[in-house]
Amino acid sequence: MFDLCAGFVYSQILFVCVELDLLSILRDENLTSLEVASRTSLPPEASERLLKAATALDLLEERSQGRFGLGQTGAAVLGSPGLQGMIQHHEHLYRDLAHPLKLLSRRSSDTALAKFWHYSRSESQSSEEHSRMETYSELMRDTQSLVADEILSSYSFNQHKSVLDVGGGDGRFLRAVHARAPELNLSLLELPTVAKLATAQLQEHDISATVHEGDMFESVWPQGADLICLVRVALDHDDEAVAKLFSRARQALPPEGVLLVAEPMSDSPKVGHAYFGMYLWAMGSGRARKSQELSDMLGKAGFSRVDQLKTGLPDLVRIIKAT
Repeated sequence: MFDLCAGFVYSQILFVCVELDLLSILRDENLTSLEVASRTSLPPEASERLLKAATALDLLEERSQGRFGLGQTGAAVLGSPGLQGMIQHHEHLYRDLAHPLKLLSRRSSDTALAKFWHYSRSESQSSEEHSRMETYSELMRDTQSLVADEILSSYSFNQHKSVLDVGGGDGRFLRAVHARAPELNLSLLELPTVAKLATAQLQEHDISATVHEGDMFESVWPQGADLICLVRVALDHDDEAVAKLFSRARQALPPEGVLLVAEPMSDSPKVGHAYFGMYLWAMGSGRARKSQELSDMLGKAGFSRVDQLKTGLPDLVRIIKAT
């Protein structure tokens, strides 16, 4: 019960450690609180308070002669660049959760998190919108690595000829697909502003792919792929929109084509209902669904067989294969 009550404090300690790059600093050498204060511009007393708090959470360890070094949990955070990006972007969620009853009283697109995830459908962007777009794409790219590894370890892409990644961001998932199945024809459908980033990223990594500019809900989907992927797409949208996506996928696939839906699901209730429940409410759309609920929706969209695939990290991502 105490940990439940104090969880928000723990999350803030973690956030400050990442924001100050403290974990990286103490990975390379053990430092005293005074030395940390000089590196971070914190007052010495605040530095000591933070070091001891982070040590209590196993982010750091207290070593000999009053020095501190990296702890086991801190090392795990450093081992995942995507995780650090997620922790830093949580400052937007924290703003929205500062008044949780106000947040829950009315779903709005005027929240800090909704503004962070918004990207313009217009070709012309202000410098602020362009900066937001780059931040969004960087975060998606960093957090996509673990998800991509889980998907590609759970399902063989080599059995297909062509894959279409719908809502594929800047192409990070397709880059991972190419590394595992280099002979596969790759294509991506994204909003024009994001599609341009995808084209640049794929060209930078010398990967041949066809990038289609369009709205997944309004534009005609490209034909010819025998595998379509929706990676962390459905949970961002409400039921009517998801039903439309599934129907469009069925129409775009050949009779024996495969749709993969990969995302966190509420079969893991702490992740699905507690974290994503509040996160997506603050974002203004979407919800995490149980795998069976998604399977039922896929059946209504015209898919005749729906299978749930096993993954190594089901809290991170679950996969549904529909044909």
